[in-house]
Amino acid sequence: MSSSIKVIEVKSRKEIKQFIDFPLKLYRGNKCFVPNIYSEEKKLFTKNYVYYDTCEAKYFIALKDNEVVGRIGVILQKASNKKWNQKRVRFNRFDSIDDIEVAKALFNKAEEYAKEKGMNEVVGPLGFSDLEREGLLIDGFNYLNTFEEQFNFPYYQKLIEACGYTKEVDWIEHRLFYNEEKANKVIRLADKITEKGKLRLVPKMSLKKFASIYKDQFFGLLDKAYDKIYGTVPMTDNMKDMFINSFSLIINMDYLITVVDENNKIVVFSIGFPAIGEVLQKSKGHLTPKTIIKLLKTIRHPKQVDLGLIGVDPDHPDLGGVALVFGQTMKLMRDQHIDYLETNLNLEDNENIISLWKHFDFIQHKKRRCFVKKI
Repeated sequence: MSSSIKVIEVKSRKEIKQFIDFPLKLYRGNKCFVPNIYSEEKKLFTKNYVYYDTCEAKYFIALKDNEVVGRIGVILQKASNKKWNQKRVRFNRFDSIDDIEVAKALFNKAEEYAKEKGMNEVVGPLGFSDLEREGLLIDGFNYLNTFEEQFNFPYYQKLIEACGYTKEVDWIEHRLFYNEEKANKVIRLADKITEKGKLRLVPKMSLKKFASIYKDQFFGLLDKAYDKIYGTVPMTDNMKDMFINSFSLIINMDYLITVVDENNKIVVFSIGFPAIGEVLQKSKGHLTPKTIIKLLKTIRHPKQVDLGLIGVDPDHPDLGGVALVFGQTMKLMRDQHIDYLETNLNLEDNENIISLWKHFDFIQHKKRRCFVKKI
């Protein structure tokens, strides 16, 4: 390893800024990269960050001739280790120039941290929870990334594999287009189900009102529906509040579609977010007054929508609720002239979800991978 490469833990204000700014510099001018919201990234370095009640984390930058050339975050997700009976540290926010020595220096730091904590595996890219950016892009580099997911250069895979990491799981992503013939069939089915009266769509309301009525049910079903999905962790009360606050910034309530039974119990939900990637690209993730105005305009009148979450009660096998959600989604695509939906990540073997895309015209355009290494 070149002696000129130095890896330091991020502690000072200067180092925090260097850590957050590095990908903005690395991907400057890239048409597919979408930055995180800058103010949200700064929260990682506050003691009361919501995840630190169940996690520990450290962040490192790599310097070469006093210039930042790479970064990595490492997370000890205690709740995940307990749930899955594992001894793992997660890595995330890995970014690097195309230099294997830089990558090795960063991953050596991650592995040292894991050993210090008594862990025997390093896995990633994974965030604090399944609701954060995860997975390394390994196919589909010419598509604009969604705000919910991370872009990376193709050479990242080569660097990670050269450090001894191998595939654990892959996710695939789809782009869904409105097909009138297919949509009409689903809409007619949804209308018939509504007429029977056993299931109904929750009417559109403010997020504040929705949370006051359905918050506990919603997050209860989220934990239940995703319980056996790779990498998931139970939601804490602080996490629930954080996500409601985060939703309030980017949600269009048309795309919070919820189905309840005759007892007003949620059986299916779907959340879609207006695609805000291009707005954040221009502001480099900074929420300036001008950016906020553009965001609000995009959120109110989206042309593309990112599918965030779909939850189905496993104890409610009636697929009528799914038909209601998709019928409403297709009506919105038709009436609001939505160009397409982005599915974001689906585990490659999750046929229950992937089979739903047959009701649209679609392309499978991206693939992401999570890597693991025993140490």
